[in-house]
Amino acid sequence: MTTTAEPVARVPFRVAVLALGTFAVGTDAFVVAGVLPEISTDLGIGIAQAGQLVTVFAIAYAVLSPILATLTGTWPRRQVLLTALAVFVLGNVATALAPTYAAVLATRVIAAAGAAMVTPISGAAAAALAPESQRARAISLVTLGLTTSTALGVPLGTLLGSVTTWRGTMWFVAALGAAAGLGIAVLLPTIPAPPPAGLRERLAPLRNAKIVLVLLTTVALFVGIYIVNTYISVIVEPATGGSGALLAVLLFLSGTAGTIGNLVSGGWTDKFGARRVIAVAMVVALVNFLLLPFSTSTLIGAGIAVVVFGLTAWSVTVPQQHRLIEAAPAATSFVISLNASSTYLAVSLSGALGAAVLEFSPTSLPFAAAVFIALGLAASELAQRIGARS
Repeated sequence: MTTTAEPVARVPFRVAVLALGTFAVGTDAFVVAGVLPEISTDLGIGIAQAGQLVTVFAIAYAVLSPILATLTGTWPRRQVLLTALAVFVLGNVATALAPTYAAVLATRVIAAAGAAMVTPISGAAAAALAPESQRARAISLVTLGLTTSTALGVPLGTLLGSVTTWRGTMWFVAALGAAAGLGIAVLLPTIPAPPPAGLRERLAPLRNAKIVLVLLTTVALFVGIYIVNTYISVIVEPATGGSGALLAVLLFLSGTAGTIGNLVSGGWTDKFGARRVIAVAMVVALVNFLLLPFSTSTLIGAGIAVVVFGLTAWSVTVPQQHRLIEAAPAATSFVISLNASSTYLAVSLSGALGAAVLEFSPTSLPFAAAVFIALGLAASELAQRIGARS
């Protein structure tokens, strides 16, 4: 007697088209930092003022993501994504054409509004398209767009800005968004909206202590991660001696490792569970941060440190999203949007906190980051305990 083995469930290939949208969003969020000198010169403002474009984008994203997820909650997912990418492209085209600093600030809010819908809806759509046993892998494919944007999109946009102008970089980002919209229009099937729910029902996840703690975990962990990520050039300066070329090599190593970390974290989350993946990755990150003032004294040591940083830092997003989907399966778009908001809130906080710590000494930065990683680990474990009791 023979039995027919059940086919292995796989992530649909069409999920990959969602990654192009998150690649565009990730590039847009951080590429401005790479062309700050060009923006400063063109608009006649200081570097610090130009840097506020990154802050404005991050804050607008954090505020608008849950609001727009609620307002579009009854729309089919494909329609939301196409609308979001249209707004995103419009915002970046407007940035490229904006004549003044005030106008550029306003257009960054428009671009952030589109981006704020793209990432959470893409994650929820990927989870809906994939078999349950492959859900984390599907989310990791979408998140891959964000991590590869750091490794590829931001360097490409920065290079383009140096060859042409910073406005050329914005046209590049707009083209990425348009390509993602075209791919979704052609390849993504119709995904129905979740069942209709009132505002009170949509906000119900915020009354769940586990969800709140998972979100606090995201904030704490990513404050630590982005303190290091934002000020990596200062942290590794003893190894690079201020060489831009050596810094670029280290950033590429970190981005490549981050891409790998994101990819493997999906499979590990499906196999071992989200909590274990987060705990192991962040314990390793904590030790790495504590050693950074010493490991970055040589180029080889710095290379190993940034690879470990990339592998661990970008292994957190997928399991965090997976935990939220499991905790609130009826409100996936909303809770993922809250997680995205938490991440961008952390980006904003890390810049300010890192600047304050830098006043003491550059070697204090990794230690400050380690404190937030420890706080995030504590929140993660507490969320697990509460979830186990509920």
